[in-house]
Formats: sequence, C-alpha cells, structure tokens
Amino acid sequence: MPVWMTNEVLWGLLLILNFGFITIAWAIWGKVGLLVWIAIAGITANLQVSKTVEILGFTATLGNIVYAGSFLATDILSERYGKHAARTGVWIGFFSLVTFTVLMQVALVFHPAASDGMQMYLERVFGLLPRIVVASLTAYLISQRHDIWAYQFWRERFPGPIWLRNNLSTIVSQLIDSVVFTLVAFLGVFPPRILMEIVVTTYIFKAVVAVADTPFLYLALKLRSADDEDADPL
Repeated sequence: MPVWMTNEVLWGLLLILNFGFITIAWAIWGKVGLLVWIAIAGITANLQVSKTVEILGFTATLGNIVYAGSFLATDILSERYGKHAARTGVWIGFFSLVTFTVLMQVALVFHPAASDGMQMYLERVFGLLPRIVVASLTAYLISQRHDIWAYQFWRERFPGPIWLRNNLSTIVSQLIDSVVFTLVAFLGVFPPRILMEIVVTTYIFKAVVAVADTPFLYLALKLRSADDEDADPL
C-alpha cells in the first residue's frame, strides 16, 4: 500500500464513495434507488462495524460512514416525498437488517462439510452477540424516526435553508444513536468513564459525516427537481 494511503485518506475516500453512490442511485432510480440504498447501508454498516481502525489517534469503526449515509437518504425522501416515504425507508432498513441477521444465524447452524474452510470465518463475522444486535437495531429505529420528525419540524419553521434542517436533524439524531447504542450494548460492561469516551468519539466521527453530507443533499435535489410528478410538496 502506498505511504500516502493512510487511514485518514481512506476514511475520506470512503465518505465520498458512500455519498456518491447515494447520489447516483437517486439520480438514476429516484425513490426506489434510495430505498434500495437504505437496505444496502443497513447490512453493509453492520458488517463493517466489526472492524476497528485508528484515525487521527482515535479508535473508530468503519460502519459509521455507511450507516450515517442512510440519514442522507431519508432526508432526501423527507424533502421530496414527505415523512411517510422516509418512514417507509426506515422500516425497510430495519427489516433488511433483521432478516439478514436471522438468515445468517441459521446458516451458521448448518453442519459444514469436511472440505469446508469457511465456517470458522463466518462464525467470527456473523456470530454476533445478541446484545450488540439488539443495541444496533434499537439505536437505528429510534434515531432514524427522530431524524424524520426533526427534519419536518425544522422544515415547517425554517422552510428556506435546506442545510439548516438537514444538519439540525441529522446531528442530533447521530447523538441519540451513539448514546442509545452504547448504553444498550455496553452498560454494565465498561465503567462510566469508558462509556462516555465511546459515546464522544463515536459521535464526533458521525457528526463530521452528518455535516459532510450537506453538499450532496443539494446536489441530489438539483439532479431531480421539485417539479417531478411524484414529488410531495409541503
């Protein structure tokens, strides 16, 4: 790997790729593209979260970028189609994550053939602790539903600046997600000081991603104008 290809550079590249793919899916397929992306993001983020890396001296998981990208997708849905479409996206993401987890847990129960060399690796990747899975699903559902509510709340009060409602809703939602996930997953496992460190460092990275999605939101809305026949005006 080239010397310049540091984790910080790769993190930025992953962020651009993530938002870029969301924008492409929206530009080509519109609402359907975003709903598909939300399902992809839920599964991908929960696979990437098992890998930790060092970024700027902090330990972080890779899943934060892809997971945070789902908030951009629901914000676009909220802006163009209203809160009901955004809620549909949240439930599709929730359903995708639940079914994927269940199907893979069943797959692990199958007795591997004598020639199989993948069972041990699949167990390490998909043998998730039930508490971690519950924490992820709970945080996802609560934070995403808040994001949809908050986006419409700020849209009604400040109908002009899209960047304001996008950031106010997403940044707070990311804080809720970090707190809920950490408490459900690790309360009683780590002392309070460690729990606070996990919440703070996780939230910092998610907040950066939340702010970085703003230009992509404007780009996405420009690619498909508000005059689309299926747009849902406020």
